[in-house]
Amino acid sequence: MKAFSLKNLLGGMSTTKFLRDYWQKEPLLVRQALPGFGGWLDRASLSDLACRDNAESRLLRVRKNQWQLDYGPFERKQLDRLPAKGWSLLVSGMNHLLPEGDRLLHSFDFLPQARLDDLMVSFAPPGGGVGPHFDSYDVFLIQGQGRRRWEISSQDNLELVEGAPTRILSNFVADRTWELEPGDMLYLPPRFPHNGVALTDCMTWSVGFRAPKAQEIATQFLIYLQDKLEMEGLYADPDLKTTRHSGRIPDELTAWAVEAIHNIRWDERDVADFLGRYISEPKAHVFFEPPERPLGKTSFAKAVVKKGIRLDPRSQVLYAHKSFYINGEEINTLPGTGKILRNLADSRQLPPGNLDDNVLFLLHSWYECGYITLAPS
Repeated sequence: MKAFSLKNLLGGMSTTKFLRDYWQKEPLLVRQALPGFGGWLDRASLSDLACRDNAESRLLRVRKNQWQLDYGPFERKQLDRLPAKGWSLLVSGMNHLLPEGDRLLHSFDFLPQARLDDLMVSFAPPGGGVGPHFDSYDVFLIQGQGRRRWEISSQDNLELVEGAPTRILSNFVADRTWELEPGDMLYLPPRFPHNGVALTDCMTWSVGFRAPKAQEIATQFLIYLQDKLEMEGLYADPDLKTTRHSGRIPDELTAWAVEAIHNIRWDERDVADFLGRYISEPKAHVFFEPPERPLGKTSFAKAVVKKGIRLDPRSQVLYAHKSFYINGEEINTLPGTGKILRNLADSRQLPPGNLDDNVLFLLHSWYECGYITLAPS
């Protein structure tokens, strides 16, 4: 498997300049952003992954302008029988399925990990694609094997094809066109219409970013509050009078409910705590695998001194101020653990060396859960 270099990821441009001039503003094409890239997967190996239960896979097909979307896991025979054109196979969460994919995703850690979503890989035969569309989030499109033509538009008309299973634009007009070869990368800000068409058997690696909707955050925060609220009081109406309209909701009951809801309180700390838990929460299909024969605490501590540890690719450690979160849970920090946990969250690993007993206590518990692993020797 040929190695690749991250040195030219932004074509020699500094991250400061990229964020100032391009991030969420303008597309950017970087030729040979990843020299030597593209040999990790082919159609057969991607098809194998699309058949696994722990992979998010989709198959998008088009025939006579009619689109069909199917979700995996698929049967290998079904994928092997696909026609010579008119389809795309997409597998998300490749950062969980390939160690190299995790490394690639986190080469973008000059951006907050809380904004990183996942790494997706798509395969299409010549002429294949997913149709003209726009994304609501930032994306880096990295060309693997083969060549793909990307058509970009700055149009304001975002009308969609009615009844299509994905957001396919009905009136797409390109004003820029680029052909990407293995190792080339195209950055697109949110809501930039684009259309990718495979010129050969083609694989594209997509680094996508998380952009929560206000509705999503508000809804999930209200669910979070359910577990924190301890509202006192019980409705009472000792002065109730006989009514001739028993189906009518009493004004007194409405007024009492309004006051009770007005008494719900939260502050910035509650919102920060919710975000830490919510953003670090693994997706529904993600499960952790504890070691079959876990080391005891003493043996684990000795191994850490020699090898160091790294986060499992499925794990997410985030922090805000003095609070830390791992995989949807707040970490009960112990004295002397703050600096080490920040280093672990930022770099996703800890080098070999001696660690405080409190840190080792935490790490061993995560090791037993499958959240971290010992680094290779």
